[in-house]
Amino acid sequence: MGLQFAGARAVSAVSTWGLKNVFRRPAANFPGKIALYVDPRLIADLAPKLEQGSVCVVGTNGKTTVTNLLADALELAGQRVVCNRTGANLDSGVATSLLHAGPSDWGVFECDELSLAKILPQLQATYVVLLNLFRDQLDRVGEIDRIQDSIVGALEKSPDTVLVYNADDPLCVRIAERAANPSIAFGVDEDLGLPQNSVADAQMCQRCSSMLEYDYRQYGQLGSFSCPTCGFARSALDFAATGVKLGLNGLSFDVRRDGEGAAAGSIAAPYTGAYMVYNLLATAAAAGLAGCPLPALQKAIDAFDPQNGRLQTFDIAGRRVLLNLAKNPTGFNQNLKIVAQDAGDKVVAFFVNDKEGDGRDVSWLWDIDFEELADDPAKLTVFAGGLRANDMQVRLKYAGIESQVVADAEDLLARIASLSAEENAYLIANYTALPPVHAVLTSHGAAGAAAEDSANPHGTDEGFPRPHGAGDGCGGDRSVSAPGEGETPAPAASLTIAHLFPDLLNLYGDGGNVRILEQRLRWRGIPVEVKRVNHGQAIDLSGVDLVMLGGGPDREQRLASAELMNMREQLHAYVEDGGVLLAICGGYQILGHEWLLGDEVVQGLGIVDMTTERAAGGSGDRLIDNIVLTSPLAKRPVVGYENHAGRTHLGAGVEPFGAVASSTGHGNNDADKQDGVRYKNVVGTYLHGPLLAKNPEVADDLLARALQRFASRTGQPAIELAPLDDAVEQDANDAMVKKLGVHR
Repeated sequence: MGLQFAGARAVSAVSTWGLKNVFRRPAANFPGKIALYVDPRLIADLAPKLEQGSVCVVGTNGKTTVTNLLADALELAGQRVVCNRTGANLDSGVATSLLHAGPSDWGVFECDELSLAKILPQLQATYVVLLNLFRDQLDRVGEIDRIQDSIVGALEKSPDTVLVYNADDPLCVRIAERAANPSIAFGVDEDLGLPQNSVADAQMCQRCSSMLEYDYRQYGQLGSFSCPTCGFARSALDFAATGVKLGLNGLSFDVRRDGEGAAAGSIAAPYTGAYMVYNLLATAAAAGLAGCPLPALQKAIDAFDPQNGRLQTFDIAGRRVLLNLAKNPTGFNQNLKIVAQDAGDKVVAFFVNDKEGDGRDVSWLWDIDFEELADDPAKLTVFAGGLRANDMQVRLKYAGIESQVVADAEDLLARIASLSAEENAYLIANYTALPPVHAVLTSHGAAGAAAEDSANPHGTDEGFPRPHGAGDGCGGDRSVSAPGEGETPAPAASLTIAHLFPDLLNLYGDGGNVRILEQRLRWRGIPVEVKRVNHGQAIDLSGVDLVMLGGGPDREQRLASAELMNMREQLHAYVEDGGVLLAICGGYQILGHEWLLGDEVVQGLGIVDMTTERAAGGSGDRLIDNIVLTSPLAKRPVVGYENHAGRTHLGAGVEPFGAVASSTGHGNNDADKQDGVRYKNVVGTYLHGPLLAKNPEVADDLLARALQRFASRTGQPAIELAPLDDAVEQDANDAMVKKLGVHR
């Protein structure tokens, strides 16, 4: 192994001692980081100490649960195990775990999806367990296609590694199809009959770009799927969950292993939720392949108590407090279902940060179905905290939920101290927001039983009330009463908003713009109808007053572009007749003469004189950051978030939407420091956020134009917009302007 290896071990030992004894900090990443700097092949040098093999666990949600449960089960089966239990899932964390371990039977490692490309070629793991793929930290990792490419590339460099994958997830199935590695599929082999949320991260076949069809769907994009065009479909299951029972006090299911006929055994756990069914099934598959019997896994489940703030319960002055992690729309929606099961009055607090570990972009908040929380018939006391508390407050406002901003968890506990202790509290935090909240709760109360990611507290803690009956509080108008100074007189007909292809173009919460426009009309008492035109559907724009086009991944953008080309003449006539159109990112690009899909030049609608090209670095060379503009459509600065690979150049006859005023952000391209376009009543921009959330002036400018068209179209008197109380939106705007150091 030589001098590099010896030097790496030496610097690791010194840094470990210093962190533990001088700085009183855990030595989870740093020793491995500096050791890898000295010996880049360190993981390969240390891998032989794993005498039977190793398992890498990857996926968007559930990695920590599966990793720790699998390690526990193997240890209970008598194996010596190395595991990065703290969630240090980069190559440095894996290296640190190996450095601190002696000879072992198995290594079980949680791995960041993109870091697998660094870890697997050196480790040459026996198994890679692929749990799921959901949209998460798009500013850091990019579109899901990039994650898939990275995982496939890692597997190619470790050809003997067996891929154990979730066959209910079409994104995982596509990885298994592309990789030449031997593979083993697991999934839930029956319809669980679960209610669905509005967001699914894979709706198109990645082989042929047709829309997938489902016999049944569990949650997100997970389920029994198939492509009607090319035959891409869920794989035959090697490990299957059957006879699934989900109840308030826990779950159970049989594990069927292909070729064994009858069930190999059963699993019972004091948790509920489809999340945990998949987590436990994946663990059972990996444990079985490693020679660990189901009884050992069951013992691990019975004793599982991670105490890491993930579905951990606390007693704070007699109040039950549940803390959990949520970091993407799918995970958040599952957390909201846990909250909804409590029929009593309750406290709910959301802590959202935007540090590097979280992702700087928080537009994903608009893909969470907070409206389900607004439907709760119980009394809710809701708080927003973290670095992006103002953004959360705005999102909740448009869901019909009043909330208060808190400085931190200490402030939260002080504010709820006067409330009845019978009101349970639910605290949901993203990555970097979780540890400080966990620390405060730990200092104030005794921690109770825990489970991660998707477990239900009702299974282990009888202090939480039982859920209300099915259908209680469901349905009805989710709008809140007008926060303004009076209503605008209502016309006899409804202003019509057409949201074109929301099933394809809603990558960064862009659909939130429609929600904002709709709500701002309802608050003023103005009737509004939103027509959501999905792929394959048509609409007559002559009866439409405002059109919304969002952004999307390349594949979805291409399909939407083809649909829009079929509407080209109608869209052109609509725009030239004064129709109002808001286009974001990909939708904005399509309005021009041409745009690029990889190296392919795609014809655009040609409605606006502009073209979009790619940088020399290709789609990976992206313009990503928070941004502030000055725009003639608003007196206040316009704030948002850009994430795009296209470089757009405007023609001579059109004007930009705004000029970049912040030191961060680029706008249309690398050079001219302008963003977007204005043409007649068309507004195009690269600003996500969504755009209108923190820029109510822009929203009302669009609505005023749409009302003019409505009056002209219907012959009704022109309507002027009554003022609204936009204090919440302005606070969020101010916070971002201040954050980026822009002087008004």
